[in-house]
Amino acid sequence: MAESQGVAPYGLRCDHRVRPLGIDEAAPLLSWRLASGRRGDAPAAYRVRVRAEDGEQVWDTGDVADPAAVGARYQGRRLRPRTRYRWTVTVTGEDGASAERESWFETGMMGPAAWTAAWIAHDPSDLDVVDAPEEGALALTDHGLQPAVRLRRAFAVPAAPVRARLYVTARGLYEARVNGVRAGDAELAPGWTDYRDRIDYQVYDVTDLLRTGGNVLAVTIADGWWSGFVGFDPRRSGAHYGTFPQLLAELHLFHADGTSDVVATGGDWQSARSPIRYADLLMGECHDLRRETPGWDLPSGGAGDEGAGADVPGAGPWRPVRVTGSDRSRLTASVAQPVRAVRELAPRSVTRVGADRFLVDFGQNFAGRVRLTVRGASRGDRVVIRHGETLDDDGALYTANLRTAAATDVLIAAGPAESVFEPRFTYHGFRYAEVTGLSTLGTGDITGVVLHSDTPWAGEFTCSDPDVDRLHEAIGWGQRSNFVSVPTDCPQRDERLGWLADAQVFLPTACLNADVAAFFDGWLREVRGAQSPDGAFGNVAPRLAGVADDGAPGWGDAGVLVPWHLYRVYGDERFLERNLDAMCAWVDHVHRHNPDLVWTRRVGPHFADWLAPAPTPRDVLATAYFAHSAELTARAAEVVGEAETAGRYGVLAEHVRKTFTERFVTPDGGIRGDTQTAYLLALAFELLPADLVPGAVRRLVELVREAGPGLTTGFLGVSLIAPVLDAHGHADLAHALLRRTEPPSWLHPLRHGATTIWERWDGYTDERGFQAAAMNSFNHYALGSIGEWLYRGVAGLDQAPGSVGYRELLVRPRPGDLTSAGARYESVRGTVATRWSRRDGAFHLQVTVPPGATATVHIPADDPGGVREGGVPVAEAAGVRIIGAEPGELRCRTASGEYRFTAELH
Repeated sequence: MAESQGVAPYGLRCDHRVRPLGIDEAAPLLSWRLASGRRGDAPAAYRVRVRAEDGEQVWDTGDVADPAAVGARYQGRRLRPRTRYRWTVTVTGEDGASAERESWFETGMMGPAAWTAAWIAHDPSDLDVVDAPEEGALALTDHGLQPAVRLRRAFAVPAAPVRARLYVTARGLYEARVNGVRAGDAELAPGWTDYRDRIDYQVYDVTDLLRTGGNVLAVTIADGWWSGFVGFDPRRSGAHYGTFPQLLAELHLFHADGTSDVVATGGDWQSARSPIRYADLLMGECHDLRRETPGWDLPSGGAGDEGAGADVPGAGPWRPVRVTGSDRSRLTASVAQPVRAVRELAPRSVTRVGADRFLVDFGQNFAGRVRLTVRGASRGDRVVIRHGETLDDDGALYTANLRTAAATDVLIAAGPAESVFEPRFTYHGFRYAEVTGLSTLGTGDITGVVLHSDTPWAGEFTCSDPDVDRLHEAIGWGQRSNFVSVPTDCPQRDERLGWLADAQVFLPTACLNADVAAFFDGWLREVRGAQSPDGAFGNVAPRLAGVADDGAPGWGDAGVLVPWHLYRVYGDERFLERNLDAMCAWVDHVHRHNPDLVWTRRVGPHFADWLAPAPTPRDVLATAYFAHSAELTARAAEVVGEAETAGRYGVLAEHVRKTFTERFVTPDGGIRGDTQTAYLLALAFELLPADLVPGAVRRLVELVREAGPGLTTGFLGVSLIAPVLDAHGHADLAHALLRRTEPPSWLHPLRHGATTIWERWDGYTDERGFQAAAMNSFNHYALGSIGEWLYRGVAGLDQAPGSVGYRELLVRPRPGDLTSAGARYESVRGTVATRWSRRDGAFHLQVTVPPGATATVHIPADDPGGVREGGVPVAEAAGVRIIGAEPGELRCRTASGEYRFTAELH
């Protein structure tokens, strides 16, 4: 088909992922983005066609006249399990020309009934006692650390299959290999879920790894979140999920003659303890290379193969596995991108600090591990790697803030031959690594390996202030470090929990930095799963026994705020459909326990405005969230067509707002507690009658100015302060807060070497040194929620109120005293971008609007009549319509395309 140079689809996705290999969704969302080289282009219609791998057409939408569409939910014939489907989308522009793109997706098991495999494990009695580690290794056996174990199954095939898929998961962590080659590149798989409710599985294409004759499927499994240290509770037998790791896998082989075979986990597998003497996400990993048995994962390399079968010296004999059960009811295909090793960091410096000890600075705080090359070691030599985020005042590794997390990896050498050590079942949050046990260490011998969920990076921001650029980079690194399977609070200490408040306040920033639709779709399953029978959301998700209880204001409310924001950003109504019942149950829970509409009854813990220098009264904060959650639940119900539900929660929201004003607000707009956060919540959540808004704004401004100008907010208020000040005409104060360097401020940590966002405003000060180590992470993201305003405010890249999926843009830069800024974002509709600068006596603004979208553009201009676009008066520019002018600003409406505005400044 001939394609036009106009509107065309690109970036095809299935359920927000590019060519997913293994989905269980019966009606996936097939979506695309739009681009055009011509101004004013817009789509008029689309057509989606889906074919199975045998060529059968299973769905054809026909031509659908919907200029707003950038996706369609599958409504064809029932999808078959373990089948690849190819799909095409054809987009027709308003000019009648069409363009087409193709992609594919593949189904997984499509339900528990399709599985035949059993859960298997190494004999647990052989894991009860770990050999006491020699001097130099971690003495952690008191905590019940277990070795990672190896499982293998040899099999033969008469001819290499034409297609092979491995469907695999674990209670614990796994790494699978076929004939000695790793299957896929997922790290820390299958990821963290509440295993009592759901266990994700992954699918790998291993066709090219199989061969005619003998083959072997080999898997190493370790404790992970299932049976290792999780959170800040000590490990107790069965306290969280389980006591020892287990594997479930099926290898499906499809042959040229149309037949197929399945190699599934069961009693015919064998297992042995591995050279990994212990592996724990918080404590670290120990590899004893003396126990390594090369070829164990190859045919003729292990028990049951011809010419093999001897015991593994020092690692325990191969023995039959124990079948631990056949419950497959909780298995679901993973919906999010996996954790991957996404980047490598060379050390900034390697400094000798002792005869056999070196301090390595990677120049960046991150989540991951190191890869270390060791040469010339004697058999039994021990190399110990400790990790830390910063250095103490004496220049030594600072680890006090890790609390009980040892964050220590150990290599026991087998001899002088070169070896490469890289842990596989742990990760750490660190910038510095202390390496002990080597006589030499060069910068080329050690590498930092960055791990995080592989959410595609979608946003860019830059400005004329290098400090603000560094802040944006630090925010991004905080996001990467803490989006590891779930959105954690911190990657370094004995916590790493999916705190709901941290996620909800940072979500708007996260969505602008990266495409997190699939990531949060997966996590919201855990949020729903953690909801109590009474309707209370947990404070953390996945739920963890004995940790954090339920329902704190601002924490539990994430179960409402997160789905709503995801819907607005990605335009996928399923975020609301899947969560609406849980949203209603949460609001009902709060209402039931607080029938007078003031949230005072403590059903669970109350964290208030966490770590705020000026505490906000708890009932004020809680009631504000009560009203906001009720209002968003009403809006969500309206979107999905539940009119009665929408009306009911809309009335409740109005009553809570009225009660908030009656109980907490004075006639001049003052709010009880008189804190920045109290005013921010009331203004951001639109809780006040219109006549009280000016007084509340006035008092907020006074509080900000009295503080320096400065911040006195904690986790819940920090995300609101710049947007609220800006929305009420005080962008100058938002800029003043952005550029402040004394604590509390965003730039204070950067002046002390921070490369990620700190948990506390004053995590370290010159006067007091380190804050209390019990609560002092140097890699949190909550306070980094200012990142949203960098895009929306400073660069001026925003959605119009009420817009969904960036169909209506709002471009309104707030320059402050900066001379330039810009942002670019890959939205679900296509690329949106702004870039502005003040130079040569003029304000220059570039705007990019994707096909089918429009933009309202605010141009700072001393003389609105003198604004030009592309060299011509703006009134004559194609695709531009003037909608308002006043001293200092011109407002225009644009169609899609690229625009370059210039306004003279006096």
